[in-house]
Amino acid sequence: MTRARRSAAPIEGFYSVIPAGGIGSRLWPLSRAGAPKFLHDLTGSGQTLLRDTWDRLAPVSGEQRIMVVTGRAHRAAVEAQLPTLADQNVVLESDPRESSAAIGLAAAILSRREPGVIIGSFAADHVITDQTGFRHCVEEAVVAARADYIATIGIKPSGPSVGFGYIHAGEPLNCAGAPHALTVSEFVEKPDARTAERYLASGNYLWNAGMFIARAERLLEELALSQPELAAGVIELAEAWDTSRRGMVVDAVWPNLTKIAIDYSVAEPAAAAGRLAVVPGDFDWDDVGDFASIARLHSGGRKSNLAILGADARVLADSSSGIVVSEGGRTIALIGVDDIVVVDTPDALLVTTGANAQKVKSVVDALRLSGRGDVL
Repeated sequence: MTRARRSAAPIEGFYSVIPAGGIGSRLWPLSRAGAPKFLHDLTGSGQTLLRDTWDRLAPVSGEQRIMVVTGRAHRAAVEAQLPTLADQNVVLESDPRESSAAIGLAAAILSRREPGVIIGSFAADHVITDQTGFRHCVEEAVVAARADYIATIGIKPSGPSVGFGYIHAGEPLNCAGAPHALTVSEFVEKPDARTAERYLASGNYLWNAGMFIARAERLLEELALSQPELAAGVIELAEAWDTSRRGMVVDAVWPNLTKIAIDYSVAEPAAAAGRLAVVPGDFDWDDVGDFASIARLHSGGRKSNLAILGADARVLADSSSGIVVSEGGRTIALIGVDDIVVVDTPDALLVTTGANAQKVKSVVDALRLSGRGDVL
């Protein structure tokens, strides 16, 4: 896919939103509530995933037009990572309420500050190295948003993954300025292996990367159709946000907001109604969703390699492959093991395989149910 060369100046009238929440439970025990995934360097770039995301978005929207939505407990760490983040663009959640509340509140605040603004929501913990390809897709998505669509960027599958939701792409959108944009006929859940194979073979499905671009008012309208109480709640919060009433209204409204992902509250209903557009992403992308994906990032995709993370890691390996993350200071020896995952921290040790890396979340769930919050 060839895209025309465009300006490197920030996109006019565009605001980036970075939801920086969640603990990345599939990366336990490295990722914890107090040090979530986006505050780690998982790529070897020398900086956190959050900082990488900021550096990718700053040329697209401008540094003063990036809003970060994060938990109160992470404010200091986020601001330390992003020293040029404007104070008015830090939106703090008193407790996690899922992506609809986070992105909806950002949309409502920015809509009041700048009527007609187009916003783009981009996760704080994804890896994209082709910044030019990413920018071109955002530019086309902004054009679709100006045509009153909810737009998303879908990633061309590299395999039949069961770890992602899928976007069923339809006909060309025929929107001037967005030549690659397509209609969306369906927004579908994570499939089983056989269904994923069928999606891949059809050539009509893209991975859902959780990137949404829309006029802020349009996004709120869509949210109100499926979740009217949630939409009313974030609008009420936004009305008080830049006033002295903020704290009182947050305490009264935020705890009662419905917990629902924006995929369900906005994307799926918009797709069903023909109001969702997708721009196929022809850039590299990884959601760093588990330790197997980190191993791939560090091994160049070669399964015979052993990836080792940790500033002072002491690892001895013979005929072994997979990934070792060492933060416990111990010497780790591996002999004749393939696809191994070892994560050693001072208070917890995880041993599994890359094939089972997605199941780490179940360990976190079990620890939470057993009251072992001290290691979460």
